Amino acid sequence: MHVEIQQFAPDAVGADLVAAPVGRRASELGAPPSAVAAADPVAIVYREGPALAVLTVGSDVDGLRTAAARAVRACPGGGTVAWAFDSALPVPAEEQVRALAEGAVIGAYDGRAWRSGEQPRPVERFVICGCDPELAPTADRAALVARWCNVARELVDAPANVVSPEGLARRAQTIPGVRAETVEPVPAGLEALAAVGASSPASPLLIVLHHAPPGAPPTPRLALVGKAVTFDTGGYFLKPQSDIVRQKADMAGGAAVLAALGAIAELGLPLSVTGVVPACENMLSGTAIRPTDVITTAAGLTVEVTNPDAEGRLILADALWYARRHGATHLVDLATLTGALRAGMGDLYAGVFAADESWRDAVVAAGNASGDLAWPWPLHPRYRPLIESTVADLRNTAGKGFGYPIVAATFLQQFAGDGPWAHVDMLGPALLDEDRGDAFGRGATGYGVRMLVELTTRLSADRSTPAA
Repeated sequence: MHVEIQQFAPDAVGADLVAAPVGRRASELGAPPSAVAAADPVAIVYREGPALAVLTVGSDVDGLRTAAARAVRACPGGGTVAWAFDSALPVPAEEQVRALAEGAVIGAYDGRAWRSGEQPRPVERFVICGCDPELAPTADRAALVARWCNVARELVDAPANVVSPEGLARRAQTIPGVRAETVEPVPAGLEALAAVGASSPASPLLIVLHHAPPGAPPTPRLALVGKAVTFDTGGYFLKPQSDIVRQKADMAGGAAVLAALGAIAELGLPLSVTGVVPACENMLSGTAIRPTDVITTAAGLTVEVTNPDAEGRLILADALWYARRHGATHLVDLATLTGALRAGMGDLYAGVFAADESWRDAVVAAGNASGDLAWPWPLHPRYRPLIESTVADLRNTAGKGFGYPIVAATFLQQFAGDGPWAHVDMLGPALLDEDRGDAFGRGATGYGVRMLVELTTRLSADRSTPAA
């Protein structure tokens, strides 16, 4: 989809659908009061020429993003959507344009790629009418990031027999401007990743992506680490039927890292960024890790496996060590890690953990500014004894059943090395079982892409980052 900024009125576009926020613009375009239906975010009134979509969502940034997405999805037979820009709304023009462009591209996503027969015609143009043309770069950037957000959504929504570890690695190789390589775990000493992945015929891989623009400063060097368990049965702690059907999405953190690197490269951000994605399946088989097994991590620490379904932190342990070993000064990991975080915060917010509160707050701020909502969580040294083992250096879950997301973050902290590190537990917002009433609808959201691009942008612009 192409997003455009035009100064002329919507009726000059030749649009298949004209959209306006409820208020002055809607009445000017001839919408009768009866068209405004609070039960439906988009009411379509057919008239001579194009349809008129009257949008009843709120007039804040999220409401505008949702309205643009709903208007695109409502456009009959694809074609062109014209949006009547309203300068009277209580949202600055630049923020309006960013929300509208982003929402239009998000709304154009269709995750039903595996249907047979003819595919529906997509919307080709979204034209923001009556707007200052100087805002075109804002629209272009927002649309670019949203397109990469949709790439992450495609990966998460894809079936696990398509996006396997090898399939994810092949997709990484196609990202323009990014150098991608795959690392075999065993010769690289990534024994925790190898142990989890040994449960499946699909070989585990460490996917490493490099964005190294000419002239980038030697520091900071940012590493983005994303968990990519392309299917998670839970192993010998087999998941219940209601949960196992969602487990193709257990690679959403890795998908976000791949897509974020694509957006960072296309934007040409002047910062060295590495993506590190441990990819494997966690299956139930004769070669799966067993409860009470002891494995050795790449960092040299031994771990007693008290829960084979807490495999994500095992593969992230190796990936964090790898990222720091290869020069990262700043780390962020993203993972669909704990159901307890989702139970506590629902499907809207991710939790962010870090020992360095300034770095944690920087990640939270980048998420909230971009639309990937995040909330700071505590990480206290007194949680450390909960992961002590009687037979190894650590155990991968606590003996007591409380504080589960914090215990998981505490485990990861043991492998994050020196320097700023933050852990983003994103299970809730990564995959939506139901339409929560915003731009995304059901399915994958691409959570984390916008956060990581915004964080990288801020680091690029502000060299006064938290000290490594």
